[in-house]
Amino acid sequence: MTQRATPTPAPTWVRQLMQEIDTLDFGEGFARTTDDTEMFFGTAHVTGTEAIKAFFIAIDEPLHIEHTILECWDTPDGTLFLRGEATMAKKTDPDTTVQAPFMHLYRLDDNEKIHTIHITAGPLQTDTIM
Repeated sequence: MTQRATPTPAPTWVRQLMQEIDTLDFGEGFARTTDDTEMFFGTAHVTGTEAIKAFFIAIDEPLHIEHTILECWDTPDGTLFLRGEATMAKKTDPDTTVQAPFMHLYRLDDNEKIHTIHITAGPLQTDTIM
């Protein structure tokens, strides 16, 4: 039997995780990560809660950013697919914004902790915000 992804409202912890990435104020959303959680963001590969937080601080601190979740799907094996858009602007130029589509894939372990996160974002006009 084939397992299928089904549309679902984004879980509270996912919405919290997005908010924490936007504000860099980490809490309940990142409580789903562990020292063994692996994140693949484009070509970057980062392991562990603190390293993942540091990664987001490094790339997002110079920006105003807001993630909007557009769709979420869940599978019986604990894989969650998330599609959305991120609106970004440099803190030094808040009136110039860009939007980037993103896709997150979360694989959860048996304890509902995040085992892996795969993130793709873009296309993006990087010269506008970098």
